[in-house]
Amino acid sequence: MTKELSHIKDGQAHMVNVENKHDSKRSACAEVKVLFPKEVWNELKERNFDHGKGSIVQTATLAGIMGAKKTSDLIPLCHPLAINYCQVQFEELTQGWKIETEVRITGKTGVEMEALTAASVAALTVYDMCKALGHKIEITDLRLISKSGGKSDYAYEAPENTKK
Repeated sequence: MTKELSHIKDGQAHMVNVENKHDSKRSACAEVKVLFPKEVWNELKERNFDHGKGSIVQTATLAGIMGAKKTSDLIPLCHPLAINYCQVQFEELTQGWKIETEVRITGKTGVEMEALTAASVAALTVYDMCKALGHKIEITDLRLISKSGGKSDYAYEAPENTKK
């Protein structure tokens, strides 16, 4: 089966025409991990994840939501969307966080890019706020976890070589 790239037409980049699509409920979830060296993570925990100017988690949460809302300003061929819902959640890991995002709309196109952008911007904000403690902070495993609505649904399944 040969699939075509939806943003390339006659060798040229273009925005997909969604004017004839019907509005439907659409959602997407993404995740990313931010991992710290042990000494940096311990320092952050001692500070109760407070930067001195405010909560690292709360600041990154707001940045993630803003990132989702600004996706079309950052990714050239994304449609500007009226987002109905955006959530950014942090799960504490051994030496870092897993950041999970969910974005929902009722519209003509999906919100995968908005969920991925929210996760990315939240992770970058964490890095920015913590880099004074050390630059060996890793942002890893950015991925789409699920999407629903539109032509097809999707759910992430770990590759066979990574399953336990």
